[in-house]
Formats: sequence, C-alpha cells, structure tokens
Amino acid sequence: MAQETEADSLGDEWKGYVVRITGGNDKQGFPMKQGVLTNGRARLLLKKGSGCYRPRRKGERKRKSVRGCIVDSNLSVLNLVVIKKGLTDKTQPRRLGPKRASKIRKLFNLSKEDDVRQYVIKRALPLKEGQPAKKQRYKAPKIQRLITPMVLQRKRHRLALKKRRREKNREEESAYAKILAQRHAKICCQTVTVKRNKELDMLYCLYLTTILLAVIKLT
Repeated sequence: MAQETEADSLGDEWKGYVVRITGGNDKQGFPMKQGVLTNGRARLLLKKGSGCYRPRRKGERKRKSVRGCIVDSNLSVLNLVVIKKGLTDKTQPRRLGPKRASKIRKLFNLSKEDDVRQYVIKRALPLKEGQPAKKQRYKAPKIQRLITPMVLQRKRHRLALKKRRREKNREEESAYAKILAQRHAKICCQTVTVKRNKELDMLYCLYLTTILLAVIKLT
C-alpha cells in the first residue's frame, strides 16, 4: 500500500498513467490495513481511530481479521488513485447540455423573446443497419422552467381557485360570526329573564311575609 506504480498492464488506454495503491479487499471482503507487513490475514485488537473497525460503544475494543498491506493474487478489489495522467490525445465532447430554460438562454446569449426550444443540445440516435442517413433521429431533453401559454393558464387557474377559496372562507366566517352573535344574544336574554324571575319571586315572598306578620300582630 501507498506505493506508486505504472498502470500500463491494465490496458492500452492506461499507458503512461501512474497510480498509487490506497487499499483493497480480499475475496472474503476483509480490508487491507497499512502497517501490517504480510500478504495474509492477521487478527488485531482494534479501537476507535485505528481503521477497519467502527466501535459501537465508547472505549470499546475488538479483535478483527484484517488483510496485510502487501498485494498478492488473492485480492478481489484493489483501490487506486491516479497520480499522473498518461497520453490523453482523444477528446470526449460533452454529451449533455443544459436543461433549464434560463441556463440555455445564458449559454447562447438569448433574449426573452427568442424561442429556447430551437437551441436545445440534441443527441443523435444510432442508425440501424442498412438505414439511410436521411432517417437520422435526434433525442432532446425536456426543457425545465419553460414559460408557455399552458403554464400561464395553469397559474391563472391556480390563482382563481385561491381567490374563490378565500372568498368562500370569508363568507363562511361571516355566517358563523352571525350565528355566534345570535346565540350569544339568546343566552344573554335567557339569563336576564331568569334573573328577573328570581327577583320577582323574592319580592313576592317578602310581600307574603309582611302580610303574615301584620295578621299575627292584629290577632
């Protein structure tokens, strides 16, 4: 591990590349660990920060099987990092262009009046065997955030629904407030009536009491 080597043996497209070995796994999935100078496995007591182990509790240590840092034929995965690129004389054009309407306008320096749909970067589909070049078909991505009459119509419809909902809520609120006021007035009226009846009963009782006292005095 950590050694730099040439990658010519990987194929012609890797000629001239220099890579660094950063790790790997063997066929059973055990990872390579830096500092273990063997090409086989070793069982190490690992703790937090030592690598190849994630403790579940604070201060926990565990004995785990790890692979040594020497590369051999029993490895199934080898992790490499490119240090130096080799011969790159083949250019790969960018296949995908921007999808958002504002970014297409920015790329081609278009105004708001220009039609964005004509400037989308399309992809040519491969022709079938024996098909003439006239039948070449292209595939274009869907333009996002494109303002069309349909979008404006949907926005107007959405705003109209919102306005209608607001008016309906206002009417229902006023009707509810009216019913609430009527109920409150009715309760107040009933309370006043009950209170008046109680006062009349008390006065009647007092009147009867005075009459009885007067009769008793006379007798």
